[in-house]
Amino acid sequence: MLAYLAKRLLLMIPTLLGVLTITFAVIQFVPGGPVEQVLAEARALKAKGGGYSAQRDLDAKQVEALKKLYGFDKPPLERYVDMIKSFARFDLGTSFMHNKGVWPLIKEKLPVSISLGLWTFLLSYLVSIPLGIAKAVRDGTRFDTATTVVVLIGYAIPGFVLGVLLIVLFAGGSFLDWFPLRGLTSDDWASLSWPARIVDYFWHLVLPLVCMTLGSFAVTTMLTKNTFIEELRKQYVLVARAKGLSQRRVLWKHVFRNALIPLVTGFPAAFIGAFFTGSLLIETLFSLDGLGLLSYEAVVRRDYPVVLGSLYLFTLIGLVVKLVSDLLYVWVDPRVQFGAVGR
Repeated sequence: MLAYLAKRLLLMIPTLLGVLTITFAVIQFVPGGPVEQVLAEARALKAKGGGYSAQRDLDAKQVEALKKLYGFDKPPLERYVDMIKSFARFDLGTSFMHNKGVWPLIKEKLPVSISLGLWTFLLSYLVSIPLGIAKAVRDGTRFDTATTVVVLIGYAIPGFVLGVLLIVLFAGGSFLDWFPLRGLTSDDWASLSWPARIVDYFWHLVLPLVCMTLGSFAVTTMLTKNTFIEELRKQYVLVARAKGLSQRRVLWKHVFRNALIPLVTGFPAAFIGAFFTGSLLIETLFSLDGLGLLSYEAVVRRDYPVVLGSLYLFTLIGLVVKLVSDLLYVWVDPRVQFGAVGR
């Protein structure tokens, strides 16, 4: 196992380098970089003043000064090497757009993404796994049919559309005004007692979490149901029942451990997806300034340090989570021995 861990940790290095190298190479061919955007904004400001001089390009000295400011006066290979050296020290650079370090900028946005991602992940699994087990045990009943219809309807409704509907109905739209529409906390949050702070925090999260979790129930629920049904039909379950074991004991002691394996292997994708994908529209709709909005603005404004720095951080987190998933796989199924691979 230790040899396997060492190999996986070493393999993270070329994986990170590959992701960063491809992204850096693609960026070199993307038109409209930060220098061009600043020049375009300057020309637009001059154009408002009118006259022939407003239409002339900025002189070469100003262009060179901008290139030096953003580091584009160096050849691409030198910039790439400097970036790798900085990332090795966990120095993610400085944002062009915000004029602030990328890592402090990410830390500012993390509370929103952690709040949305963590609770979305937990709620999805805490609801979907018990529901999937209940559907497997009651396969073909009215309960199974009714819950299938409900989760599929939730899956079919886009989160953004559901968010608009919830705002209209419950957040001061045309009907009720039960929930807040902006931020994670109220303006007077600092003056509240701790119990009141907790209530206020979750009160702000209700609508965004409903939008993000409702669509995620279907996949995990149906995967859980189908996995449990497959295990319930296997020979060892029939033998356990023939020995007189109760349905509850068969389900939780024998079936659950084997059926959990496909769910554990899906943890990394679900975890990373809940944190770093799919939240842009929800953040915009509910005025939540998180990593989704930051990444989108960085791509639009060609803020390359933020793009590359956040990509480096997210890739590293994804690789670590995948490694943890493999370790969980061994814990769930002791028959798996990574150390024996290749012998």
